[in-house]
Amino acid sequence: MRLVLAASLAVVLSGCGGTAGGTAAREQLKPAAESPATTQPQGTSQSAPGDAPAPDTPIPADPAKLAADLKATTTALYSGIDAWTRSKAAQPPQDVVLYALHHQRVYRKLARNAKLAGAVIAKLPKPVAAEARDNAKAVGKLLSMARPITAARRAKMRLAQAEPAGTLRGHMVKAEKRFGVEWEVLAAIMLVETKFGRVRSASSTGAQGPMQFMPGTWKMYGMGGDVHKSRDSIMAAANYLKATGAPRNYRRAVFAYNHDVRYVDAVLAHAAQIKRDPRSFYAYYNWQVFVLSTKGDVRLTGPR
Repeated sequence: MRLVLAASLAVVLSGCGGTAGGTAAREQLKPAAESPATTQPQGTSQSAPGDAPAPDTPIPADPAKLAADLKATTTALYSGIDAWTRSKAAQPPQDVVLYALHHQRVYRKLARNAKLAGAVIAKLPKPVAAEARDNAKAVGKLLSMARPITAARRAKMRLAQAEPAGTLRGHMVKAEKRFGVEWEVLAAIMLVETKFGRVRSASSTGAQGPMQFMPGTWKMYGMGGDVHKSRDSIMAAANYLKATGAPRNYRRAVFAYNHDVRYVDAVLAHAAQIKRDPRSFYAYYNWQVFVLSTKGDVRLTGPR
């Protein structure tokens, strides 16, 4: 496969079946006030419910204040996720969307400043510190792969609302049962590739679908399915990973998916966090699409 428009859409993604490309590029971040109008239908209210942070709430620069902010955000986010998943509602409540966006923005800041990240992580309780290390590592690896894209290309990007988290997780669990590839790894790849299907554009090299398959790779591993359907794409990804070394050797298999060790490190770090706390899947599900422009980061989806 070859990575394409995955995490940050800042570059030309490559997708399954090829070389590394644009995943990290999209994993960029920008204040909501500077974001274009191409938002998802979900979570468009300007106001923040209750104590949830507004989309453009400033991120503290002081390590102690940022550690307190991250701890409070993580606690509130996971509490909201617990309530959401218990309710059986298909779509997340707005407070979860807002806390997840703030959560994501904090990790963008930490990923760009190793000294700050170290100081913040040292002040966090162990469970949050472990999560912070994996998230900062993963986001940092993807950001290091990022390249800017033009405004004209941004305008042509096709974006959409993600399918319900429960539906996607169900597809991943079924793929795990069939091929023995851990659903957490499939989730991490879908997060990095297209933010769980929010990015609908093909890559500059032609990779398509929510798991970003090149046509030739899809022909071999797609099992006759539709590359644009999440169910078929997730199953095909598990099929491909199994054929390239998973579950015996995930590093080898994920490297085959995208030939960049930074991509491998990022995917496996996110997968490790989902294994540590499955609620992280729902937090990542609510992370938004960012791109890098020549003037800075731009957020393309999520609440305004």
